[in-house]
Amino acid sequence: MADVMSQLKKKQRAATTLDEKIEKVRKKRKTEDKEAKSGKSEKEKEAKEGSELEEQEDLEGKDEEGPEDEDSETDYSSADENILTKADTLKVKERKKKKGQEAGGFFEDASQYDENLSFQDMNLSRPLLKAITAMGFKQPTPIQKACIPVGLLGKDICACAATGTGKTAAFALPVLERLIYKPRQAPVTRVLVLVPTRELGIQVHSVTKQLAQFCNITTCLAVGGLDVKSQEAALRAAPDILIATPGRLIDHLHNCPSFHLSSIEVLILDEADRMLDEYFEEQMKEIIRMCSHHRQTMLFSATMTDEVKDLASVSLKNPVRIFVNSNTDVAPFLRQEFVRIRPNREGDREAIVAALLTRTFTDHVMLFTQTKKQAHRMHILLGLMGLQVGELHGNLSQTQRLEALRRFKDEQIDILVATDVAARGLDIEGVKTVINFTMPNTIKHYVHRVGRTARAGRAGRSVSLVGEEERKMLKEIVKAAKAPVKARILPQDVILKFRDKIEKMEKDVYAVLQLEAEEKELQQSEVQINTAKRLLEKGKEVLNHEPERSWFQTKEERKKEKIAKALQEFDLALRGKKKRKKFMKDAKKKGEMTAEERSQFEILKAQMFAERLAKRNRRAKRARAMPEEEPARVPAKKQKQLKKSVFDEELTNTSKKALKQYRAGPSFEERKQLGLHHQRRGGNFKSKSRYKRRK
Repeated sequence: MADVMSQLKKKQRAATTLDEKIEKVRKKRKTEDKEAKSGKSEKEKEAKEGSELEEQEDLEGKDEEGPEDEDSETDYSSADENILTKADTLKVKERKKKKGQEAGGFFEDASQYDENLSFQDMNLSRPLLKAITAMGFKQPTPIQKACIPVGLLGKDICACAATGTGKTAAFALPVLERLIYKPRQAPVTRVLVLVPTRELGIQVHSVTKQLAQFCNITTCLAVGGLDVKSQEAALRAAPDILIATPGRLIDHLHNCPSFHLSSIEVLILDEADRMLDEYFEEQMKEIIRMCSHHRQTMLFSATMTDEVKDLASVSLKNPVRIFVNSNTDVAPFLRQEFVRIRPNREGDREAIVAALLTRTFTDHVMLFTQTKKQAHRMHILLGLMGLQVGELHGNLSQTQRLEALRRFKDEQIDILVATDVAARGLDIEGVKTVINFTMPNTIKHYVHRVGRTARAGRAGRSVSLVGEEERKMLKEIVKAAKAPVKARILPQDVILKFRDKIEKMEKDVYAVLQLEAEEKELQQSEVQINTAKRLLEKGKEVLNHEPERSWFQTKEERKKEKIAKALQEFDLALRGKKKRKKFMKDAKKKGEMTAEERSQFEILKAQMFAERLAKRNRRAKRARAMPEEEPARVPAKKQKQLKKSVFDEELTNTSKKALKQYRAGPSFEERKQLGLHHQRRGGNFKSKSRYKRRK
């Protein structure tokens, strides 16, 4: 992490962090409350002084009222405590028995592995065994037992295993062994590992570096957000292994003249289904086109899709299928819980999450939201409640993203609010609970989200909020679950209490957002001033001489692709033209959304994605070199086969024996049946005894 932090672009840091702004607003609110209370007490004193002139009876009556009010105040606060300490109820959700389904023919299957296989039995080099011991690995995981021997044979692999089962070491060890066994003749990059997110790239780079610590194999990290110049310098030195995100890799391929992929011997796609979805489609085509054709290819993921099969059919040579777990299996020690949201209570989601985080799950929690906007809002809300919170999504700079991750790993913050950017491959030690603000786009997204906890054989818990529109997905999850799934029910008065609390905080949330907007404007004006200064000092001509970085698509093509694949809030797939116009008008009028509308918008985003996915699945599938993976059919009851006639048998039987027999004519038994046993084969008569002797 220290190496990566040193690589970060030296950008001007924000004057204050979001947590500092939240703290500032909280302090301001506390002082205002104190002033208001002190103002009330002063008024009461004045009233008492005025009342001294009145009759003694009235004064006594007022003295009696005072303690009563105080008692009622204390009763109210204790009632509050009683409400907040009410326990949630848990019910086990019953599931229907599912019919047994087995995977059909895919390609060569190597899912069966030797249970007793250890790292010492895998014929790995001493430097690797030493690194494995230093890292504290004792026994290989199932995916490692299945993959490493096949990887060492140089075969193409399509592997699927549950989250947190050590897939990184499963592909890193055979690759490192290959590089040690066959040292390079010239300085070239021989292995390319592609990952979907920057954070996952940093993690894979860290693990690979640790495994290669006792051998002289060089690794390089090329992901977005880090310094381009230092990456270019590292690529010019031709590292053995390159770990990259698609965008930054293409940038280097088009702008770093000495760097190319023609010498790549091994191509690895981590989280392959994410790498091959529509958002990376064009970039992946470009990279695979530029790679060497004679290479070993490995695909790894916890979930497999049609896109992976398409790539497997095109770019893998006789691939080996290694499915240690089913496509949608969650971690074995994960306890799944669901909180039902009633039809008219969609606005309770924020209150329920706040109640869960303040009462039940107070630390080592990851909260997933559908949109970046909601993640930011939840950070502010929970921060105003006094919780230690961080956020991780695409709207943050790389420095902020890595800082949030580091603080969460170092236990400086208890809760990390994130979008699906953090749902893939990240191995954060000690995550106890994953909370889903809304159900994700698909079951595969759900598998990856809840896979942040219960990793490497540890226990964990996931709590998902499920509305009426999301119940179909819940049924599928319950059907696929191996352990019992539980329904968590929060007391209604607790939810109402937190909803009131959030409503009172809306002013503070707005104040924090205003502070952010003001700071952003200041930063933008500073940037403009700096560029103007540079223009004055260097002159326009000098600035124009700086070469622009090229890309494989034109600006127009990129713009079209972004618009085509963006999930708009008024997506036509779900709304007609009239509804779209109405939606836009209402949004302009209101300005601020209510809690119900915010929740609805989150669900809408997931629905849009599911709608688009369904549309793609309805398209005619391309013909594949390998057969589709289909569930094995249950054999039907055996029916009595009608006996074929002699004519049918003779007509359809083309074996050598049948042809000989046909040429020789019918046998004695057959002729006897036909009443021709006294006749000679050639047609002449002969006695029975002579025929017997001849026979």
